[in-house]
Amino acid sequence: MNIFYDENMPFAAEFFADLGNMTAFSGRSLTPADVRDADVLLVRSITQVNQDLLQQNKSVSFVGTATIGVDHIDQDYLSNRHINFHSAPGCNAVSVAEYVISSLVVLAEKYLLSLSELTVGIVGAGNTGSRLSEKLSALNIQHVLCDPILAEHPDDKRDFVSLERALSCDVISLHVPLTRTGPHATYHLLDAERLAQLNEQKILINACRGEVIDNSALLAMKQQGHALKLVLDVWENEPNILTELIKYCEISTAHIAGYSLEGKARGTEILYRALCQQLDIVPNKQLADFLPSPTISRVEIKQAFDEILLNQLVKMVYDVRRDDAIFRQQIKLQGFDHIRKTYPTRREFSSITVDSNNTLSCEVAHQLGFNK
Repeated sequence: MNIFYDENMPFAAEFFADLGNMTAFSGRSLTPADVRDADVLLVRSITQVNQDLLQQNKSVSFVGTATIGVDHIDQDYLSNRHINFHSAPGCNAVSVAEYVISSLVVLAEKYLLSLSELTVGIVGAGNTGSRLSEKLSALNIQHVLCDPILAEHPDDKRDFVSLERALSCDVISLHVPLTRTGPHATYHLLDAERLAQLNEQKILINACRGEVIDNSALLAMKQQGHALKLVLDVWENEPNILTELIKYCEISTAHIAGYSLEGKARGTEILYRALCQQLDIVPNKQLADFLPSPTISRVEIKQAFDEILLNQLVKMVYDVRRDDAIFRQQIKLQGFDHIRKTYPTRREFSSITVDSNNTLSCEVAHQLGFNK
């Protein structure tokens, strides 16, 4: 069996080597000839899997994307060819939520904001929005959820608000899939009209898909002097992004919010288990077998939990300013994809065990995601 996999899927060789012959590829430049002999195709979000890509292939029986989003996959085409497809829902949800938390910590320090006094509108309450909601709850930060699709689901008992209500919050964090049709399409969800309604004190965070915001309209608004604070991890037309927008961002990064080592590797593990199921093989590997020990593995805190301690703990694991600096320095010289391909190892809060003689502090840290 010939297994073709994106070179940026961590631990792919370790998980899949026993199942077939392994061939790595560069996801952005993949051609039909490259995958002509693939029986299994494992991709990430930068690879469009459709009839054009698979026109020369007659053998593929399994396609997997090690990502939450599936807008790069022509699922109808795969279904018509009876090719099994699997994604990795929730694999990097924690990573993206921690990107947002790090961004809020950094901006709160820069602008002397009290996080406890902010309200956050989470637009999109799936896996990622839910993980962010849990972390905000741990910190007693008021927030609301907006998700018209889940709001119509009878089994989801959470309270949901309208988009207008979510956009009225101090912080707006976007976590929706990219959809272009239907009553709740998200393409240019924030268009020129909606952007114009945002006041200048707000923080807008986009860590889902670039096309959810009209980037040209956003640039025009910022060029006119609007003081909206921007955190952009995703951009329209990646990798050929609107670079003029970068200087107007508080934090700008190269679609790496979900790029923690654990987040990317969970996607690999999910696809490994799905392929084992298709092959009727009992999986005998797990992510814990391959994760390296973190540089710092244990911390003891001896004070009540407050925003100063939060700042210290979060930055010890992940300070988003590092990725912002890399992006600004390298985007024109190296390019968008190079930044992603060479992304330095980043761990999640769970990689550090937090101990404390202060029971409440320990409980908050654990609810935030730190290990017990």
